Amino acid sequence: MQPFSLENTAVILIDHQVGTNTWAATTPLELLQRNVIILAKFAVGTEMPLVLTSSQETNLDVQGPLMPELADIAPDAFAARIKRKGVVNAWDDEDFAAACRNTGKRNFVMAGVTTDVCMVAPAISALQEGFNVQVVCDACGSTNPIAEEMSWRRMQAAGVGLTSTNAMVAELVKNWATPAGAVAFPLLLA
Repeated sequence: MQPFSLENTAVILIDHQVGTNTWAATTPLELLQRNVIILAKFAVGTEMPLVLTSSQETNLDVQGPLMPELADIAPDAFAARIKRKGVVNAWDDEDFAAACRNTGKRNFVMAGVTTDVCMVAPAISALQEGFNVQVVCDACGSTNPIAEEMSWRRMQAAGVGLTSTNAMVAELVKNWATPAGAVAFPLLLA
């Protein structure tokens, strides 16, 4: 896998919606939301491309809108988010795949709110298209531990890298005594 750096990586967040976040029972809701916020703030603070997508935001009783914090953190990315009409594999939505490709980056840091439904397919699809992918597992979750474990195994078998929020941020920072380190420290210590 090609080393990930600030210069060659985009952050892609899939379906972190107020309703779907509650389905990710294997990761405590507060931790999941904290990690999504860290990834978004880090991307914005280091000027990395950030792609956001949602599925059926108008289905308020089930999925709902993207986390409102994302609108505050990344207003441009939030306004440009790809609102899928229900396509499960986000990569199958041409607008979403084009937004990811158009970042010009070959490395993707990805997190999808439900690992088993929202994350496995686009991570593997992006990998099959030639992108390097690392999935941030603690910014995802599944309805039960078996679904989560099988999702990790399936992605890993396909060649997707699995990581955590702190590990991914540290990998991208490379040196705490840099401007990126100054962005990261307050986020990781919060």
